[in-house]
Amino acid sequence: MNVRKSLVAMCIAAGSVAASLPAFGADVYVRIGPPAPRYEPVPVVARGYVWVPGYWDWNGHRYHWVKGHRVRATRNGHWVPHRWVEDHGRWRAERGHWDHRR
Repeated sequence: MNVRKSLVAMCIAAGSVAASLPAFGADVYVRIGPPAPRYEPVPVVARGYVWVPGYWDWNGHRYHWVKGHRVRATRNGHWVPHRWVEDHGRWRAERGHWDHRR
């Protein structure tokens, strides 16, 4: 019986930790607006790559800076940078993504 209770307690604890982490693609809302963007010089990137600018991300407790980096370009698409949008007094993250619309 103790083993069963321990297993149940471990599952509940794991579920509460997982619930505090944003799922991939899930909307993230924060009550505190992000800090001002940091200036990063944009380097020259090789043909076939694009520069993804740095941005503030939320780790569940605070903002942290994600440095800009290069990614391989896709055909017929352009990169839409990560941004924060105010929504009824909260801040919602719109993740950077490829836009393939013409």
